[in-house]
Amino acid sequence: MDNAAFTVKKEKNSNKTIRMPDSLIERLQKIADENDTSFNKVVVQCCEYALRHMPKE
Repeated sequence: MDNAAFTVKKEKNSNKTIRMPDSLIERLQKIADENDTSFNKVVVQCCEYALRHMPKE
């Protein structure tokens, strides 16, 4: 069996403490719960979406 085509890709992750309003945390947690995913994944996806859609300067 040739495993040369399969490689495990790992993203480098770092921890960062952020503060956000309780109401925002509740909304993001609700989205995570409804989609059976983690709060962290929802936050990352929201940030990536916002950055992709920012106006270019």
